[in-house]
Amino acid sequence: MATAMKKVGLNMKASVYNDLARRAKDNGQTTTYLLEKAVKHCIRFVAPTAGTVRPEITAHFRKSVEKNRTLLQLLAK
Repeated sequence: MATAMKKVGLNMKASVYNDLARRAKDNGQTTTYLLEKAVKHCIRFVAPTAGTVRPEITAHFRKSVEKNRTLLQLLAK
């Protein structure tokens, strides 16, 4: 029985796609195969450890806390 496939549309930087296509060609692979392998690797190894919040989100949170420090202290009482 054939494996079910799902078509997806991606938007990525042209330079990233060009690198992907070049690496796939150099290795005798398709871009789909290489991209699928990269996604599987990300899901298995990167995503479980990605509990770290993106730096821009952390910076926004810290600014918000500083801005509302007095309110937070009053609410803590």
